[in-house]
Amino acid sequence: MPTTAHAAQALGDVTASDSTLRRFLHGLPGVDAVGLEARAASLGTRSIKTTAKAYAIDLAISMVDLTTLEGADTPGKVRALGAKAVHPDPTDRTTPTTAAVCVYPDMVAVAKEAVAGSGVKVASVATAFPAGRAALDVKLADVRDAVAAGADEIDMVIDRGAFLAGNYLKVYDEIVAVKEASGAARLKVIFETGELSTYDNIRRASWLGMLAGADFIKTSTGKVAVNATPANTLLMLEAVRDFRAQTGIQVGVKPAGGIRTTKDAIKFLVLVNETAGEDWLDNHWFRFGASSLLNDLLMQRQKLATGRYSGPDYVTVD
Repeated sequence: MPTTAHAAQALGDVTASDSTLRRFLHGLPGVDAVGLEARAASLGTRSIKTTAKAYAIDLAISMVDLTTLEGADTPGKVRALGAKAVHPDPTDRTTPTTAAVCVYPDMVAVAKEAVAGSGVKVASVATAFPAGRAALDVKLADVRDAVAAGADEIDMVIDRGAFLAGNYLKVYDEIVAVKEASGAARLKVIFETGELSTYDNIRRASWLGMLAGADFIKTSTGKVAVNATPANTLLMLEAVRDFRAQTGIQVGVKPAGGIRTTKDAIKFLVLVNETAGEDWLDNHWFRFGASSLLNDLLMQRQKLATGRYSGPDYVTVD
């Protein structure tokens, strides 16, 4: 049985050249699509009720990266988002804070001020989000600007064109460079799974991102038709589980886009627990990239506390 150090060294060798990296990624086991989707669907039928549901709702709230990534974002909107992240339900101060607020780089300083002293992190998208179509020096400048403004976390997008063309070493080198530019900020690597076409590609992208030093692997930008799904998230959870088994290195997972209801969120938490395990049931290792999800979590939380639905007018509109 190889030690963690030996396993890490062996995996390090696969990035020595484009050919060794390609050989490794294409040597990963093929994904049984039918089996993957059936398992994701089966886990989604688990019934979570009463105290377990209350626990799951609070856990999900604490895992939300409350997000606004629109061209019409204003400092006022970002300040309001920060206030909501710190006190999601102003009428109930027992409500957990969210994990982070996620904004564009030019709004990082505003967000940082809005959540100061709360423990809520500020995440910034970067690297020419969402398409990633820019030269590397432009992408790195984007990252450095966000970090200089105070970003605690960087959400980068990979070059999907390079990945789909089989230029794996180029994608790897870009992630390594962004990781270095991020400094102490944790790095989330977005694959845009809806554009990768196959489950095999998602598995390869997951391992590629982890080999390059990702702190999190993330499904999507939320800007395409197909974003986070139970099946693609399950596949990524399997990847982080297996990567830790081989290297001793734990990597987080962030599904983003399309997760809107408490029922959806709990399904994903079941996936985490049953696939990666309890070590990932913490906002240091699992996040939801979302905006509207928080409102539904708050309404369901109020329902458990009062026995009735208070309705959408009782939560802020983002």
